[in-house]
Amino acid sequence: MRAPIGIKISSRRKALAISQAELARRAGISPSYLNLIESNKRVVGGALLLRIAAELSIDIGELTGENEHRQLAELEEAFAGPVLASLRLGAPEARDIVARHPAAASAIVQLHRAYADAIASADDYALRLRADPLFSELLHRILSGITAVRSGAEILEDVTDLDEEERARFVHSITREARNMGDVARNLIGQFERDYGDRRSTSPVRELDDLIFQNDNYFPRLEAVAEVLRTEIGQVSEPALVEALKARFGVTVRKSAERQVDARGFPGQYRFNAADRVMWFQTSTMAATRQFQLCRLYAELAAGDVIESEASSPVLTTPAARRLAYRALCSYTSGAMVFPYERFLVDAESLRYDIEALRQAYTASFEQVAHRLVTLRRPDLSGIPFGFLRSDPAGRLTKHFPLPGLLLPNSGHACPLWAIYDAFRTPEAIVRQVVRFSDGSRYLFLAKSAGRRTASFADRAIHTSVMLACDVLHADQTVYGTGLDLTDSSADVPVGPACRLCTRRECPDRQEEALAPGGGQDAVRAPLVPRAFDRID
Repeated sequence: MRAPIGIKISSRRKALAISQAELARRAGISPSYLNLIESNKRVVGGALLLRIAAELSIDIGELTGENEHRQLAELEEAFAGPVLASLRLGAPEARDIVARHPAAASAIVQLHRAYADAIASADDYALRLRADPLFSELLHRILSGITAVRSGAEILEDVTDLDEEERARFVHSITREARNMGDVARNLIGQFERDYGDRRSTSPVRELDDLIFQNDNYFPRLEAVAEVLRTEIGQVSEPALVEALKARFGVTVRKSAERQVDARGFPGQYRFNAADRVMWFQTSTMAATRQFQLCRLYAELAAGDVIESEASSPVLTTPAARRLAYRALCSYTSGAMVFPYERFLVDAESLRYDIEALRQAYTASFEQVAHRLVTLRRPDLSGIPFGFLRSDPAGRLTKHFPLPGLLLPNSGHACPLWAIYDAFRTPEAIVRQVVRFSDGSRYLFLAKSAGRRTASFADRAIHTSVMLACDVLHADQTVYGTGLDLTDSSADVPVGPACRLCTRRECPDRQEEALAPGGGQDAVRAPLVPRAFDRID
C-alpha cells in the first residue's frame, strides 16, 4: 500500500504558490515526471525525495507519511466493513482522504474502532449471558421471582373467599418477591454498568499500538537510561546481573524445577517476589530468557519512574493500557541493555542481519534479536525498516509491530500463505519467501517457530512463530536475500493481508470470503449447480 506522497507534494506546492514547472526545475526532473509523481503514478524516494522536501521546506517524515500508513490500512478495513461497504470506497479514496483531510481520516478510523469494539462487546455479552454462571443465576432468580409474584397475584384475583390473614400473607409474599427482584435487577444492571465502564472505544492493546506507532518504535529516553544501566553493571551477562541485583537491591536469584505462580495465580518460567526480594527461574528456562528478564528486573528497580513517565502518554487513556505500555517499555529497556544501539547496528550490518549469528554474539533468542531489529529507528542512524509479527499454533496473531506500507492485521489471522505459518511445518528452521500484494508491492518475509524448553515430561512445548518483514528493496542487504533473483517477480508468492480484506478472487487457499459492497460477502464459493439466493419471493 503506497502512501499519498504525490498528493502531499502537490498540496504543499500549491500552498507555496510554486508552479509545477518551477518545482521540477529546482528538483532536476522534467515537469511531466513531476506530474506523474504528483498523480501518485510514480514511486519517489532517496535523493530525489530529499531534494523535493528541501525545496518545499517540509520535513521528510511528514512528506513520506510513515505515520499515515497505519491510518491508510485502517481506512481500507473500515471501507470494507459492513457499514461502509455499500459506498464502494477503496484504496484511492483512502489515500485521498488521508492526504487532503487528515482530521476526517482520523475521525473515520476512530468511529470504525468504536463500532468494532461495540460489536465485540455485544458478542461478549451475548456469550456471557449464555455461559456465565453469575448471569445465569441472576436471570434464574428474576424468572423465579416473576413466577412467584404472578402466582400470588392470580390467587388474590381468582380466590374470592380468602380471609384477611391469608390475603395479608399473599400480599406480604408478593411484596417480598418484588423487593427481591428489584435487588437482583439492580445487581444485574450494576454488573453491566461496571463492565461497560471498564470498556472504552479503543482497546488497551490498540492504544499501546498507537503509542508505539506514534514514536516509530524508538524511545530515546529509554535508550539513554539503558546505556546508564549498562555502565553500572559493567557487562551484561547473567553472572554480572545476579551480582549487581544483589549488591544494589538485595535481590537473590534462585532456580528450581517445580512450577510456581505469580501473585495473580499465573504460572510461568520466572517470577519476582517483591516481598522476599527473590527472582525465581524454573530450571528449564533458557539462558537468553534469564539474561533478558534479569535486565528487565534491574531496569524496573533502577529506572521505574523514567519508564512510567514514558507510559503516561495521553494516548493511553485507561489503567489497563498504561499497565500494558509499562510492561512493554520495560521490555524495550531490557532489549536496549542487552543490545546497545550503535554496537548492535554495526554488528547487524556487518553480519548482513543474520539473526542466528546475532543470537550467538549476544546470548539471545530469535525473538529477542527480531524485536531489537525492529527498534533500530533512530532518525540519524537507522537500520533496515522491519515489521514484526508473532503467531500462536492456532494461527492467532499475538504481537505485531507495523511497517509503513505493509498491512499487518491487528488481531485475528493473517493470510494463510505467509511464512509465519509455513514456519510451523519446520520448527527451528528459518523460512524465507518473497511475496507480492495485489497493489504490486513486494516484501521479503522470514520466519521461525520455536517452543520453550520443557521442565518435565508433563509439560507441553507450545510453539510460537515469529516473522520479520522488509521491503524487497532492502533484501539484498540481508543474508536472506542471498541466492534470490530479487528483480524477477515471477516466483513471488501472491498474498494478501487477510482473507476478508484480500482482493485476489482467484486464490485457491482462501479460507474466508471477502467482504463485499452492501455488507455481505463476495460469493467466491458457490454450489455446483447455479442457484440464486438473493431472490425475495
